[in-house]
Amino acid sequence: MSRRLGIGLAALATLALAALALAVLALALPPLADWADRRYPPDLSRLERLSSALLDRDGRPLRTYLSADGFLRLPAEIERVEPRYLEMLIAYEDKRFRRHAGVDPLALLRAIGQALAAGRVVSGASTLTMQAARLLEPRPRTLRSKLIEMARAWQLERRFEKDEILSIYLTLAPFGGNREGIEAAARSYFGQSAQRLSPAQAALLVALPQAPTRLRPDRHPEAARAARNKVLARVAERIGLSPADLRAAQAEPLRLTAGALPFAAPHFADHAMAGRALAGRSGLVESSLDGDLQRALEGLARAEARRLGPRASLAVLVVENRGRRIAAYLGSADFRDDRRQGQVDLVRALRSPGSTLKPALYALAFQRKLLHPATVMNDVPTQFGDYAPANFMKRHFGAVTAAEALQLSLNVPAVAVLERLGPVSVTERLRRAGLALRFGAPDTRPGLALALGGVGVTLEGLVRLYAALADDGRLRPLSGLATAAKAGAQEAEPLFGPAARWYVGEILRGVRPPEDHFPDLLRRQARHIAYKTGTSYGFRDAWAVGYTPRHTVGVWVGRPDGTPSPGRYGASTAAPLLFQVFDHLGGETPAPAARPAGALALGGQGLPPALRRFSGAGLAPPSSGRPAPRILFPLDRARIALPAAGRPLLLEAEGGARPLTWLVDGAPLEGRARGARAQWRPDGPGFSRVVLVDAEGRRSEARVQLVEGLR
Repeated sequence: MSRRLGIGLAALATLALAALALAVLALALPPLADWADRRYPPDLSRLERLSSALLDRDGRPLRTYLSADGFLRLPAEIERVEPRYLEMLIAYEDKRFRRHAGVDPLALLRAIGQALAAGRVVSGASTLTMQAARLLEPRPRTLRSKLIEMARAWQLERRFEKDEILSIYLTLAPFGGNREGIEAAARSYFGQSAQRLSPAQAALLVALPQAPTRLRPDRHPEAARAARNKVLARVAERIGLSPADLRAAQAEPLRLTAGALPFAAPHFADHAMAGRALAGRSGLVESSLDGDLQRALEGLARAEARRLGPRASLAVLVVENRGRRIAAYLGSADFRDDRRQGQVDLVRALRSPGSTLKPALYALAFQRKLLHPATVMNDVPTQFGDYAPANFMKRHFGAVTAAEALQLSLNVPAVAVLERLGPVSVTERLRRAGLALRFGAPDTRPGLALALGGVGVTLEGLVRLYAALADDGRLRPLSGLATAAKAGAQEAEPLFGPAARWYVGEILRGVRPPEDHFPDLLRRQARHIAYKTGTSYGFRDAWAVGYTPRHTVGVWVGRPDGTPSPGRYGASTAAPLLFQVFDHLGGETPAPAARPAGALALGGQGLPPALRRFSGAGLAPPSSGRPAPRILFPLDRARIALPAAGRPLLLEAEGGARPLTWLVDGAPLEGRARGARAQWRPDGPGFSRVVLVDAEGRRSEARVQLVEGLR
């Protein structure tokens, strides 16, 4: 016993003499001290080997990356740490931290006195600065190492402010396993930032670095609880804990948050961290992502992918229109699923957009006053040079309005609009606004196939395009990181004016929802969803892009390798998923803006002659001289008994130039070929709009209410 005491006292005495020597060097020989500090600088490289973590908009981690040496080591900033934890740490570990110069002579004298009184070494004399020095340059626990730590502590005090030294300690202190630093410990043990520690949690994290293996709360909860309560008892009076608060803190359960490192938004995180890695930066990265929404959509995507089959995948992008902030980013259905090539980011993959560019074409035509939503176009087989587009279902509808042509996604009218605008002009207009379309080869000249998806575009590009329609007409870049906020707010050249945006929004809000979401029609109308679907050639890509005044959502479904998925098209595959995403957004959104100045009424009353019929190639129907069509049944504003299940209602009309086209709620009826008569099988009770359009674009309309049990 006496021998061990002698060795301990000798070591403490040596440390005391070393502290005295350092003080003399600093005070009496400052030039020599400066030379020694410059000649043998402390090694700060461990501070550069940090983990990175992507945080959501509420500061919660979405994805965390280990440091290069395999540690979960997150940077700690004093202003982001619970103040009471800092008070506890200093009170428990180094009461004179704010006053000493790295080494505390009084602590050394206290340690010698305690050793003499107890007959053994009771406590050391390491300051927080000395511990920071040891964490920067780990060494075996020897007297020589302790002397070096004292010298390094003196250097740290010369180079850094006290809060900076405290940050070094709080970044590198061990907390069990591969966790280092207060932020990593708080997030991995308690699932929260070090800014929000309770007194009990703070006390545990004060005690843990003293014996990080023996006191790990996930492996040794009783030892951890005892160490925590010891810290609380010792510092309670110093930090102002009342006896009642002390008892409550000591009785608090550990409440650890178990689980692996967070792994949400992996594609977005990889993009965000890649730039930082190239710049040699790491640490906590704030993003605009809504963590709850992101995780909910990832679960939805995995469930949907199981239904689609083993080789199919999907991508979803949700953007807040104001500021173009990304709220959710799903690059694939499952990042870890190799069968679906899950690591391929399909938000940024070039794919054929199908019909999803049509709203932009119509908006540009509206803006140039080539069209109005009520302008009559003739959807008939048409040859454009050597190009003869056909509709998706291989049928034509005769005379339709521009609004109906866009709602029904008719191909011939869309190609006619593009021919009038000029494919080269449209491509260049989009490029100048910020959307680069990709063609097969650099020297490929844009052609009319552009209207039907004969071009490469990304889901990100389409969402930016629709967000411009939803918001201010400017095709702005998306912003997802806090550091990119200014870039997202920069001014861009307006692509669409207010009238064009209003026309397109009103048209797309009239598109019927997917059949399996028809019961949600009232909710859809309350949220004012305008949307468009698209399917690329060969069923390779299924799209749905929609917007409300607040959000724009884009969905892509297909196979990452580009092989066909027969039978899967935008309306049946992507649109239901789009509506589920809007269901997750929840809540009603503000109503769209009222008709802006310069926009004519959608009904077409008082249209100037140039806008009554579209003068594209062969699309203006000749006048027949027949009287205008008139619906005989049902009459406008009639209340009609809902027929029994499976039985149709007979619609009747007179007049009009053939062929006649019947539409109910914007969708054509199969009975249109019977001319003045057609059969309609209603889905259920409610209000509907029946429209009859003749070959010259003249129309008759009846709004009716179907009622069950009406006699």
